[in-house]
Parts: sequence; C-alpha cells; structure tokens
Amino acid sequence: MAEGAIIAGCRYYFGYPITPQNEVPEYMSERLPEVGGVFIQAESELASINMVFGAAAAGARAMTSTSSPGFSLMQEGLSYLAGARLPCVVANVQRCGPGLGNVWTGQCDYFQAVKGGGNGDYHIIVLAPASPQEMMDLTILAFDLADKYRVPALILSDAIIGQMMEKVLVRESVTKKYDKPWALTGAKNRDKNVIRSLYGSEDKIEQNNIILQETYVRIKQNEVRYESLFIDDAVLVIAAYGTSARIAKNAVNRLREEGHRVGFFRPISLYPFPYGEVEKMALMGTKHFLSVEMSAGQMIEDISLGAGGKADISFYGRTGGNIVEEDEICNRALSIIDGKSKDYLWRN
Repeated sequence: MAEGAIIAGCRYYFGYPITPQNEVPEYMSERLPEVGGVFIQAESELASINMVFGAAAAGARAMTSTSSPGFSLMQEGLSYLAGARLPCVVANVQRCGPGLGNVWTGQCDYFQAVKGGGNGDYHIIVLAPASPQEMMDLTILAFDLADKYRVPALILSDAIIGQMMEKVLVRESVTKKYDKPWALTGAKNRDKNVIRSLYGSEDKIEQNNIILQETYVRIKQNEVRYESLFIDDAVLVIAAYGTSARIAKNAVNRLREEGHRVGFFRPISLYPFPYGEVEKMALMGTKHFLSVEMSAGQMIEDISLGAGGKADISFYGRTGGNIVEEDEICNRALSIIDGKSKDYLWRN
C-alpha cells in the first residue's frame, strides 16, 4: 500500500504509530525523502487528518493511515475534506472493536466507512483489497479517483491483509494527471481561490450539497467494482470482502467440487456498492445470499438492499478478532441448501 502511494505520486504523508498499521509510517519515513517527499509524524489522529487537509488544499497528493480507533477520531476531518471537495487517500487497517477491542483483525468499521462516519450528507469512495497486490493496485487507483471526483478515498483493509506477505508485481506509474485550478497555490495573475466547508447562507450550503450529491451519482454510475464466480447457475451466493472473501472463495470452490450450485461475490468498491449486480443475481435465479463478515453483520444490510426482497439473506460472522472459518462457511451453506438455515454469529 505504501509503495503504491509512492507510485501514484503521493509526496506528503502525515501519520503516527497505531497497531496494526505501524509498518506504513515506518516505511514512509524512509521512502518519502528518497523521492523528494515529506513525512511528518503527527502528534495525533486529529493532527494527521488536518495536515492532509492542508496539503490537499494546496493541490498535492497526500495520505494518512490508521486503524479503527484512530479512524473514528478522523471522522470530523473527513467530513471537512468532503465538504471542501478535497481529494486525498486515507487507509484504515481495521482491528476489532468496539472501543479499543484488541489489535487483531476485524471488519467492524464497514458502516462508518461506507455510510459517512462524520456529520452531514457526504460519502467517500471506499475500496476493499483482498491481497497485498490489491493493496498496491487499489491505492494507486484511489489517488486517481480522488482527484477525478474531488473526494476523499479510503482503502478499507484489515489486520490480516496488513500483515500478510505475498509476491507483488510492482506496477509502472500509470497514474493520471488532473488539473487543479481550484488549488491554493498563490493568486498571482489570477483570481483568488477559496476552499471551505463553511458557507454564510442556507442557499450556498445547499448548492454545495447539490454539487456533492451530483458527484456521488456519477461515482455510482462509473466506479462500481466487484469480483464474481459461478453466478450463472447459483441458487446460493456467498458474499464477502477483504480477508473474509479469501476464505469464502475457498469454501465456494470446495462446495462446487462437491456438486453444489454455489456462487461467490466480492464487492471491491464498498462505496459505491454493487447493488445492481446483487439485484441481477436475484433476478437470474439466486434464491439465497449468505453474507460472511468478521463483524456482527454490517455488509448484510447492503446485500439486502441490493436483493430488494427477491432473495433470502443469511449471515455468518465472527467478532472479537476471531476469523471466519472455511468449514463453518461450508456448513452454513449446506444448511441453507438443505432448508435448515438459521442465522448465527458463531457456533460453539
């Protein structure tokens, strides 16, 4: 992820140590000076996100990274960035909660990420990698999308992927350059620019909100990303993202080898969510969706919205830093196929 940011042209990183993403500021502190960039270890999450605001306002590609409790503290800054229409990239390497929880893995920040965790009517682009390769590739993409739409973009990862070691193909820099006539670069020979989320009248605030909502419509039309397998004949589709999706895919392949008509669906863009693809599967003949998450059940609500009452929805999850298990996913799927389904968070 950190090297992907460098490839994408990120030259300003503001962050601090918080487990399980400490490798990111450690790496950036050495790597950024090598490419003429700036690394600042901020004193807090609040300082980090507001430093990102300043660099983004000047037109730079800027980034911070954190883990779940720190992401909570950044919500006001993210709302300010969204309201001021400033592009940037934030990474949340999730751990379990609520509260401090522990430093091991979780997917409990889904709602906070995709529904807008701060105040006001706003969204940020949310991309969910499922491998170290995607940590790099989606980070590069996140910087491009942030600049294209003038919105913050989030890499929503988790502790397992954050600590995973796999081979990665390092990409050549193919990032796009976007003109930023709105940036605060000095007003010599041009009218001044003003970047703000505070407006003096209700009508001006509303107009800014209209611009934001129109932007989100374009994002939903153009930036939906997902992976699917064995969908054409599936009566049951197992849906998951991130680490849970890696495990769920193994379960689906195993069930397929046993002759069961089970499909696999992985949202890569959590915002915008692939609602249309879920609906399409339900219309094609999928009778049941099983949402697999390392949480008490959050993405299941978006699966339900996509299905629109055209299919049944079930859930299997683990919390507290526990990891969903391939055997349990298979057992849950078979109970659904056999008509003995019941929702549960875990099984003793």
